[in-house]
Amino acid sequence: MPSKRSAAAAAAVPPPPTTPATTSTAPTQSSNINLLSSGPKTLSANSSVTEIAYHVWQQYLATTPQRTMLLDAFMGFLVLVGGVQFMYCILGGNYPFNAFLSGFCAAVGQFVLTASLRMQTSGDSGNKTAAGSISSGKGGKGASGSVSAPGVGVSHERAFADYLFGSLILHFFCINFIN
Repeated sequence: MPSKRSAAAAAAVPPPPTTPATTSTAPTQSSNINLLSSGPKTLSANSSVTEIAYHVWQQYLATTPQRTMLLDAFMGFLVLVGGVQFMYCILGGNYPFNAFLSGFCAAVGQFVLTASLRMQTSGDSGNKTAAGSISSGKGGKGASGSVSAPGVGVSHERAFADYLFGSLILHFFCINFIN
């Protein structure tokens, strides 16, 4: 499906007139117009893996807010930290096994908390209820299929406060587990 920009750009440029006087120059003009108004590159059915990966990366950079990119970078760091701890446990030994478990669980738990924060604060699907979902809770209609009002959910400040509270509890238990 072509993007809205390329469809709007293609609709804004009228095709060249087909009169007998301009038939010799019409193909040259239309090919120049098509090259100028092609818009963003779309993927074909037989695109290579590198083209698909590059397209996905460019779409991520173009459409993802800066806050979400920061959370994604932190989640990548947590994966790296957990991987390094696991590799050290395999290669260097796990003599204080409680310390390994505590550090690894802290990395995994922080990753889960950060993923939850990302879901709650992302603009696409975090705060909105999908159409057709069943509402529940106090005042909800139960299984009648009513939909919550759009935009109703947890505010960004509340989500971050919950994230900090969960992080404090997680690290408290991890520190106590070390002994």
